[in-house]
Amino acid sequence: MSFVRLLGFQTLGCGCVLGEYRELATGREVTYVEEKGSACEQHAHRRNHTVAIARTPSLVAVPVEARAS
Repeated sequence: MSFVRLLGFQTLGCGCVLGEYRELATGREVTYVEEKGSACEQHAHRRNHTVAIARTPSLVAVPVEARAS
């Protein structure tokens, strides 16, 4: 058993609630399905199991046009 720190929760479009944790010993981030949505049809979303979540970058590069006056 390892100690973890809660980073946050998120709800998916299918209704499943995920909990994101960081293992204190290794620093690894782990995502668990806390609750499965009642309408969820995805087999991989099982309560108390880990899931791999595609990370989206928090900062998106936006092209900016600058004009010198």
